[in-house]
Amino acid sequence: MPDLLLPLPSPRSGHQAACLVMVDLVGSTRLAHELALEHYAALMGEFVQVLILSFEARGGQVLQHQGDAVVALWPAERTPAGVAAALEAHERAARLGLAEVLGVQLQVRAGVALGPVVTGPVGGQPSAYGLPVNYARRLCDAAEPGETLVCAAVVAQGSAPGVPVDRPLPPLRGFGAHCRAYQVAPVAARVTERIKAG
Repeated sequence: MPDLLLPLPSPRSGHQAACLVMVDLVGSTRLAHELALEHYAALMGEFVQVLILSFEARGGQVLQHQGDAVVALWPAERTPAGVAAALEAHERAARLGLAEVLGVQLQVRAGVALGPVVTGPVGGQPSAYGLPVNYARRLCDAAEPGETLVCAAVVAQGSAPGVPVDRPLPPLRGFGAHCRAYQVAPVAARVTERIKAG
């Protein structure tokens, strides 16, 4: 009989509706090949630190970072702040001072998902479990460089800025063909695009 290290939680304990944001650096493996190891490590450190600080400044709780990716959580009612943080990450990465010194241009992609999760500390670190965590990752993986994809629940809540654009998705592992995603951009960027098009 296997030993249980921790008692199972009671039903619905720790449940909360939350917005999960994942931001991933595009082409980090290429950078690891091109840069000296010390320069690459310093660049990744600055990139992650800038994202953590910007997410926390918008009220997010950073759950983890995995080398070149950062995951953060906002309460569901603060979803607009999470979406804004995801959008802002593109500009912050592009303006990273050390990247300019090293002569490289950084681009990110982002995924945002909304739904119920269970949160709590694991190994002393804040963690979240639930489909939105996985969904944010899948959306981030499906996003093009420079793109932010949000799930249908974010759009239904009215938390996406401007007019979200329906974005066809490849099959998302574990989620089936019914998933819908939307591309979002900062309102200022959409105004600029309309002016250029006109």
